[in-house]
Amino acid sequence: MPFTSAASGSAVSTAKDWFRPLARLGYAARGLIYLVIGFFAALAAVGSGRAMGTEGALQTLMGSTAGSILTWVLTLGLVSYALWRLIQAIFDTDDHGTGAKGLAVRGGLVAAAFTYATLALYTFSAARGAGSSGGGGGGFAETLAGFVGSRWAATIIGTVLIGVACAHFYKALKERYAPHFAAGPDRMRIIHPIAKTGLVARGIVFGVAGFMLALAAWRGNGQNETPGSEEALQYIQSLPGGAWLLAATGLGLIAFAAYSFLEAVYRRINVEEAG
Repeated sequence: MPFTSAASGSAVSTAKDWFRPLARLGYAARGLIYLVIGFFAALAAVGSGRAMGTEGALQTLMGSTAGSILTWVLTLGLVSYALWRLIQAIFDTDDHGTGAKGLAVRGGLVAAAFTYATLALYTFSAARGAGSSGGGGGGFAETLAGFVGSRWAATIIGTVLIGVACAHFYKALKERYAPHFAAGPDRMRIIHPIAKTGLVARGIVFGVAGFMLALAAWRGNGQNETPGSEEALQYIQSLPGGAWLLAATGLGLIAFAAYSFLEAVYRRINVEEAG
């Protein structure tokens, strides 16, 4: 009996060791997507092309020269990232706790797992030649609208997006990302400005998307589809001085991509805390 228990424990430990590189692949996949989003946002700011969201970035990557390989790598990475976010939420691997704040963070991790699982399904469908229609967030918005109505769904999702934006700003300001990096002081001096710039830029995109949805609800025309990064970037471009604002946001999203790549290398993957 003890032998069986030891063998079982060893198998679980081995499985966790195997998962670490997959989680890191997930961070890299997220970084690649935001690199494309930021690059095209910066191009759109100077009048070359148009801003795009996550699905547009995925389509661009899948349509590239190495698209067939990238499609499967991205699918694996997005599935791994979604699973890692779910593990973080359920097992509290980063010690967020069970207080109101901790549960809010863990709820956000569940939402992220759902979002990236949806993107993984979208990518897998493209890899199989099935294609996909509709936005990645529209399905959730439509489901919620079925329970509470379109206006309330728009209000709830808009409020959540604004809350996520505020969490990004707080994380950047207080350097809450730092304890999760296994990097020395010299490397952290390089990581800090990249992380802060990237988190603020992504927070702005989430905040604008939330504002757009909340405004639609306030005006009484709540919509079933959730505005994503593409709509948020287009809104930024439409503002006075929009070209400069969009260029700054695009460069910020490129910084977020770099932050994601740094997480792929230095992030503490506390998978041993699961189970």
